[in-house]
Amino acid sequence: MQLSFHNSLTRTREPFRPIDPAHVRMYVCGPTVYDLAHLGNARPVVVFDVLARLLRRVFPHVTYARNITDVDDKINARARESGKTIAEVTAQTAADFHADMAALNNLPPDIEPRATDHIPQMIVLCKKLIASGHAYAAEGHVLFAVASFADYGRLSGRNQDELLAGARIDVAPYKRAPGDFVLWKPSDATLPGWESPWGRGRPGWHIECSAMAWEHLGETFDIHGGGADLLFPHHENEVAQSRCAHGTAGMASIWMHNGMLTVDGEKMSKSLGNFFILRDVLARGPWVGEAFRLLLLRTHYRSALDYTETALAEARAELDDFYAMLARPAPEGEALPGMVDWVLEPLGDDLNTPLALARLRDLRTLENVANVGGSAAAVHARTPAPWSPAPGVARAAVLEAAAVLGLLWHDPAAWRQGGGDTAAIEAAIASRLAARAAKDWAEADRIRAALTTQGIVLEDGAGTTSWRRA
Repeated sequence: MQLSFHNSLTRTREPFRPIDPAHVRMYVCGPTVYDLAHLGNARPVVVFDVLARLLRRVFPHVTYARNITDVDDKINARARESGKTIAEVTAQTAADFHADMAALNNLPPDIEPRATDHIPQMIVLCKKLIASGHAYAAEGHVLFAVASFADYGRLSGRNQDELLAGARIDVAPYKRAPGDFVLWKPSDATLPGWESPWGRGRPGWHIECSAMAWEHLGETFDIHGGGADLLFPHHENEVAQSRCAHGTAGMASIWMHNGMLTVDGEKMSKSLGNFFILRDVLARGPWVGEAFRLLLLRTHYRSALDYTETALAEARAELDDFYAMLARPAPEGEALPGMVDWVLEPLGDDLNTPLALARLRDLRTLENVANVGGSAAAVHARTPAPWSPAPGVARAAVLEAAAVLGLLWHDPAAWRQGGGDTAAIEAAIASRLAARAAKDWAEADRIRAALTTQGIVLEDGAGTTSWRRA
């Protein structure tokens, strides 16, 4: 499969040519662990999870690194507010993040470095930058001298004046220039700190990712990802630090950024009442994780995505259709040659998940036609071959392709029943079957009506009854 991705650095779509085709390396900025993840936090995790799955299908060895920032002023503030230690805050928040991302069927990264485990590497980078004239020490701080790096602003596409206007500049007397940013800063006795040549202190945010990427992926690597909100200043500063410290022409070959998530057309804001914690949405039912993942994948990763309750319901309804097909008895099949590659081909074109999903729906149609009849003429017009598979064949292709998208991981019967405690429902159905056997039709109808009011749909078969939630 040929891969090409939009490179934020060049603002063009480029063929993906790994530095070492035998070992593809990708770094994605992870969470700062001080609070529960909101809906927008999930989008880059899902996007780059799909990318990692795709890369593993194409290349023999992939290393996907996603960091945890566990030293940050927001963490310090949360610890003070909560009365907990910093270690307690970061441990609990990291565990919550892992659980929430797993509920969306995201695979864990190959490496998950923590900032606090890489303080020595950060100090080494600061020393190298000072020695090369790209940084300076002042009043216990180490600052990057932006004017020393001619390419500063190239990644974000802004000139120096625009960069200064778009940033929250901390004007301090020890800075040589307003735009110089902190690599290291002093810590008093109330704050976490480590000994360094510049006194006891802690790292700035940007140097953390440069150090962790260097330690685990090398001075240069293939792909760096994250949300568009990180393009400036975080990623711009990462490039500057890394290139100047290592004397390289670049940091990552390709930079990929996902678009932002809004809610009902508005930026998420607590003041607007549209700020959703992911865990609160997931608590609505066991179906939500997969439905929300599908909602995210129905929009191209670089486009803005609007979350609405209607969109979530539509995603659930689409999954209902897939699971209805998967729940239908069918013989074991094997995908026809080219079927799975045809579905996944759009992912190689800048991760075009909407088109891949459209092709997945076409295979679902083929499986339905093979099982219950109907016309597949419209699907045949879109496929590279006039596939008319036997039952089970397209089903096998659907499952294999969906696994790369991270979809359709539930048991079909459990999905249709909505999960949760089903013992009472099963008992009521058993009582109804007994009533039917005794020809007590009134009692059987009463039980059906009671289940219907609970949103339970009964489907009678030959001597058996299956059920699903409406």
